[in-house]
Amino acid sequence: MGRLAQIKINHGGIQSLLDGAQGVDSLIRSKASAVLAHAQADPHDDTGDYESGLHLEEDHTDRLVVRVVSGDWKGHILEAKYGILARALDAAGGS
Repeated sequence: MGRLAQIKINHGGIQSLLDGAQGVDSLIRSKASAVLAHAQADPHDDTGDYESGLHLEEDHTDRLVVRVVSGDWKGHILEAKYGILARALDAAGGS
């Protein structure tokens, strides 16, 4: 039987790649901002409360998570009826 290879992960190097200016964090934030812009440009609310309540929220562990969130009480109703955020994701080139 052959020898087993050992892999030692350079956690600091990986984290610097994720956090760097051209890293994954920057890419995720720019993609989320594009989704937010497309969602805000897709009016389905007479009052404008849905569009003005849309915002980004970030969570961190060892990786970044960015969400486009509605602050309007009827956001879930509008999303179920029109699929605003799903269409905004498609328009922003996400998957």
